[in-house]
Amino acid sequence: MRYHEPEQPRSPIDLADTTEERLRRENQELKRQLQELKGSTHDSFDVALPSKLWHPSGLTIWALVLASVLLIVVAFFAGYIPLHKQRTLIVDEAREQEQALPRVEVTTVERSSRRSELQLPGNIQAITEAPILARADGYIVRRTVDIGDRVQAGQLLAEVEAPELDEQVRQAQANVQQTQAALDQALANLQQGKADLELARVTAQRWSNLVTRGVVSKQENDQYQAQLQAKTASAQSLEKAVAVQRNGIAAAEANVARLQKMQSYRMVRAPFNGVITLRNVDVGALVNAGTTLLFRIAQTGMLRTYLNVPQTYANSVHPGQSAMLAVSNLPGRQFAGTVARTANALDPASRTLLAEVHVPNGNGVLLPGMYAQVQLSSIRTNLPILVPSDALIVRADGTQIAVMRPDHTAHLQRVEVGRDYGDRLEIISGLREGETIIVNPGDIARENVKVDPVKASSSPNLDR
Repeated sequence: MRYHEPEQPRSPIDLADTTEERLRRENQELKRQLQELKGSTHDSFDVALPSKLWHPSGLTIWALVLASVLLIVVAFFAGYIPLHKQRTLIVDEAREQEQALPRVEVTTVERSSRRSELQLPGNIQAITEAPILARADGYIVRRTVDIGDRVQAGQLLAEVEAPELDEQVRQAQANVQQTQAALDQALANLQQGKADLELARVTAQRWSNLVTRGVVSKQENDQYQAQLQAKTASAQSLEKAVAVQRNGIAAAEANVARLQKMQSYRMVRAPFNGVITLRNVDVGALVNAGTTLLFRIAQTGMLRTYLNVPQTYANSVHPGQSAMLAVSNLPGRQFAGTVARTANALDPASRTLLAEVHVPNGNGVLLPGMYAQVQLSSIRTNLPILVPSDALIVRADGTQIAVMRPDHTAHLQRVEVGRDYGDRLEIISGLREGETIIVNPGDIARENVKVDPVKASSSPNLDR
């Protein structure tokens, strides 16, 4: 295979040279044909010459040559001169660009406002939420509410039929009566014991006087004195028996009260004002005490939102701080709230501070479970310097910002960055208020490079 070099575009001068060569070749071809015709006439008489043969005159040849020269000149002036002018213009512009200073946008360093804004995501929950479980075994005979119903504290939600519990109450009441009868019998025995004790005391006293006089023997007196002591012990035993019966009555009455209280749980009532968010049973359902979930009620007049505040901003969040909530399904609306409390400790797993924001919800627009954006506002005493984020230069020798000197030369100043707001950055150290910095310096940011400053169209948003 032969290598064919690509054809290069021809300039006007090359086109003129080609035309001149073509005309020269045509003249030479005409002369050659004329010589061949003359030679054939002398050598062969059988060949007849053409009747009409064109013989260019000298004037025609000179006219063709002159036309070729004229064409070359026209092509030269039509192609070379504009090309030369264009090349000269490009060279001049390149020289001007090399000599011109790089134009950069600059802005003046200022401090942020005293009000600090921090936006964090949060989850809205009810201020109070409780599950309603059955406290009595039985069947649901009546249900008065459903999901979404607003209820008042003490309002009847459902009624449970518990026949076993009713039987237990009647049995406990009968036990109380039985214990009361036993107490009455113990009191009667105590009265009889006290009478016997009094008789024994009087008898013992009489026999003691007779022994002193020597009327009766001492042995008989000792028998009556022992009988007095026996009656005294018997009376004390009867008093203890009465106390036991009294305690038995108290226990039986307490059992009746407990069962009656359990019986009152057949009427399931709302513990506080709120809205029913869950209904888990219907009429005829069997429920077990302490295990069956009947309803779930939530108090939505006041909502709470939990936030996870990063460690960087933990010191700026405190109870009493104002907050504004916004939800995606209600565009353009904001809801005022207040930071109620914080955990006062960081989660070691996420390094965040748990904060609780309370938001009034009297009209019920906000719903528990919503996802919200919470904006916290605070007043700062130490105002940081705020610069555009695209002014930051991150290189191997550290984080820098290009500061413009009064003589319009750039100086790369090392800085320490604080909070990052996305389009703005806080500078903790390295810059002073009032200095002029280069916005978006790019590759032209070099030490002592001279620049042409232009005021930036936008300044840093100081409402941070």
